[in-house]
Amino acid sequence: MRFTGAVLRQTGKPLELISDIQVPGLARGQVLVKIIFTGVCHSQLMEVQGKRGEDRWLPHLLGHEATAEVIDTGPGVSKVHAGDTVVLGWLKGSGIDAAGAKYQSPVGTINSGGVTTFSEYSVVSENRCYLLPDSLTPETGVLFGCALPTGMGMVQNQLPYQPESRVGVFGLGGIGMSALMAILQKRPAQVVVFDNNCNKLSLALQMGADYAINTGTDNWQTELAAQTEGHHLDYIIESAGSCRTIELAFSALSRQGKCVFASHPAHGHTISIDPFELICGKTIEGSWGGKANPESLLQQQAGHTDNALLRRMMSSPYALHDINQAMQDLADSKVVRAMIKVADH
Repeated sequence: MRFTGAVLRQTGKPLELISDIQVPGLARGQVLVKIIFTGVCHSQLMEVQGKRGEDRWLPHLLGHEATAEVIDTGPGVSKVHAGDTVVLGWLKGSGIDAAGAKYQSPVGTINSGGVTTFSEYSVVSENRCYLLPDSLTPETGVLFGCALPTGMGMVQNQLPYQPESRVGVFGLGGIGMSALMAILQKRPAQVVVFDNNCNKLSLALQMGADYAINTGTDNWQTELAAQTEGHHLDYIIESAGSCRTIELAFSALSRQGKCVFASHPAHGHTISIDPFELICGKTIEGSWGGKANPESLLQQQAGHTDNALLRRMMSSPYALHDINQAMQDLADSKVVRAMIKVADH
């Protein structure tokens, strides 16, 4: 079997569509899938831009959230079977943790990790496959591969706010919107959202946020003080993706407040915060996938998540051959989550 994939051959250059990529024989714990929808997030954008530091695996495939149909399974796989529809994600679930596949192609060997999704077919590790519940569609299920477990997990596992707390979300991409959804399920006294994109702020207000602050204005911190009666926020999720936004989110906290961030700023960049703020009780903590169990969260949330709301977080589907445009639109904040339709289901 041969397929087409979007391959990163050189950082700082667009992905290249390569045809005639050959599916290898399946090793223990590997699963061959046909990709239906895949999301694009800032992690892939930064890899393509070369902002992750030296890339030792070029050329390679990318992508880590998708829905797919299982075509075949390798030795030892018992969790999924041919014909199953699955969510693919980068967080490890149950099953064998198999090595990434190596593909032969007209441009030589193409590397991959435990899961890649920017292609018509992919060989993935069993533990990156989660069965898609009946209550979700292949389109909406994509967000359970990365955005939802990370954003919701940050709130559920790292943000011990109380009913009287003031809680903020800084950066309204896929992870930020997912965090907002989780916060609104257990609503605190006040929910404030921050972004410099008016369309994202408007969507967050429609979802149920109490107040939206445009950080593209000069007086946003004064506006925040007015809305919180000068006390600022008790807890904040930061997911805007830069050192500067982490610093700004930290500055929006009250004393004794806590910031949890999932941003992955460019390699070599560092944050600068006042140590006195830490001495006075502020805390800041990073997050690796929201400390979420992806399969548990999928089962927990599938029946309580509005498919129509999830669709509003997604772009209109791009075709695989338009993936570089999708990535540019994501970089330009034109979409919350760029979505690629690879195949019909």
